[in-house]
Amino acid sequence: MPAVRLTKPWLPLAPTLAKLGGQLGVFQLADEDDNIIYIGYAGGNSLFGLRSAINQATSDIPTAAKVRIEVTSAYHSRFKELLMVHKADYDELPVCNADINIGKLSPN
Repeated sequence: MPAVRLTKPWLPLAPTLAKLGGQLGVFQLADEDDNIIYIGYAGGNSLFGLRSAINQATSDIPTAAKVRIEVTSAYHSRFKELLMVHKADYDELPVCNADINIGKLSPN
């Protein structure tokens, strides 16, 4: 059974951003304490893929300190899935995604 949660290790934001390419995918941003504060994606309209999407998100979210990514062409459905899993786990969306209306998922 594939993992629903994104469990890759957290990476420091600045050095990781410098190494990213133009792939499509999803990402999570966390604060210094590993609390997920934003879930985002780089889709077909992202000029330089994950690099530009994460750069844009971090310019809007100054408390972001760490990132983890997943390269996938199914970025939009995976984005929604990660939001629903977060809501199922914590009973709320990440603070910087709070304005999104999302469905319900029972990952367990």
